[in-house]
Amino acid sequence: MATYIVFTRESTRDAAELKTYSQKVGETLKGHPLTVLAAYGRQEVIEGPPVEGVVILQFPSFEAAKAWYDSPAYREVREHRFRGADYRAVIVEGL
Repeated sequence: MATYIVFTRESTRDAAELKTYSQKVGETLKGHPLTVLAAYGRQEVIEGPPVEGVVILQFPSFEAAKAWYDSPAYREVREHRFRGADYRAVIVEGL
């Protein structure tokens, strides 16, 4: 069943760390079955606090989503995202 990881960037703390993250994250996607559905495109918050950006990744299953998120390559790279900004990330199974 299709599964999605939704990232919302709530606030930036260190732009240099986010730049490093954005330069390295693409390599972590290789070999994982996913589709980038949205990445920092036009957005409007219609409920809740404002966010700086949204990324939506689609995977073929919950297990595939977790496999990428927990992969050694992504675990290493995501440390830059953790240092660079406050994010909220959710894995959600589709219908």
